[in-house]
Amino acid sequence: MKLHPIWNDYPQLQPELTQTIKLMENSIQLKNKPVKKALLEMIGAGGKLLRPAYQLLFSQFGPEQDRQKSVALAAAIEMLHTATLIHDDIVDDASLRRNLPTISAKFDNNTAVYAGDYLFVACFKLMSGYTSSLRSLQNNALSMEKILSGELGQMEDHYNLSMTVDEYLANISGKTAELFALSCSVGAFENGTTQLFAKNVSDIGHHIGMAFQIIDDILDYTQPKTEIGKPVLKDVRQGIYTLPLIYALQTKRESLVPFLEKKERMSETDIQEIYRLVNDLGGVTKAQQLANTYTQKALKKIDKLPSNSANTRASLQQLTKTLLTRTN
Repeated sequence: MKLHPIWNDYPQLQPELTQTIKLMENSIQLKNKPVKKALLEMIGAGGKLLRPAYQLLFSQFGPEQDRQKSVALAAAIEMLHTATLIHDDIVDDASLRRNLPTISAKFDNNTAVYAGDYLFVACFKLMSGYTSSLRSLQNNALSMEKILSGELGQMEDHYNLSMTVDEYLANISGKTAELFALSCSVGAFENGTTQLFAKNVSDIGHHIGMAFQIIDDILDYTQPKTEIGKPVLKDVRQGIYTLPLIYALQTKRESLVPFLEKKERMSETDIQEIYRLVNDLGGVTKAQQLANTYTQKALKKIDKLPSNSANTRASLQQLTKTLLTRTN
């Protein structure tokens, strides 16, 4: 399996990321061969592996350097992430993920539910086999609860034309930022750092995750379908209103509401007009500014990490800055 090009600049991470993918593949022991094949294809489809990478980087700050454990936990976290993607695709009725047919589109929703559930089981099997205490398992379970709360919050806000920035931020705090926070903190804690250090690292992960999701939502309004691997603005048709649109609504509500009130009946012309208006009304620019604010918060905390791990700290700074300017 070929790693995503983002890792060309991080040769020190490439061996462990490759091991992470191999361990994920080896953990898929389903008897159902078509579903097993679909899961393996999804794992090998070129995901960025950002959460495992942050886990591996922060694990290097601990005095206990058990790299086998770190790789296993990285694999568990990525399987957890992949499981949530499969279930998201069912809820969103998505047909594409990473430019490949989703499991729900390729088979059916029932099969996709079981495939996602299987990855949850595989994740917890790895976690239970390698964590040094129940704390990491407890944190994992609490993170799952927060992720679900974020998803439920987003569902409750479908077609909510009065949705606020704070409500959006609360949803993505659970939906996306929580798993980044877990990835960073479990890497540090399981390699012997203090709980206080792990909490600080969790905050860094949270800021990174918030910036990541905001940028992800910006890409819907700046990149074509072929670049991001999913239908552009499908979220809008489904009533999922993200930060660029929320900001644009605050600026000139009357221009956008007539299109949004059509809901699923929006035409391609309507979608293109929403795309144009969100950009012209400054929604994208304001969202980029907030993503930069979260990134700067993360970078300031990274700057204060121990200087005896200067190379790791430099990699974290570079990677975090890169995420702010990504185009896919």
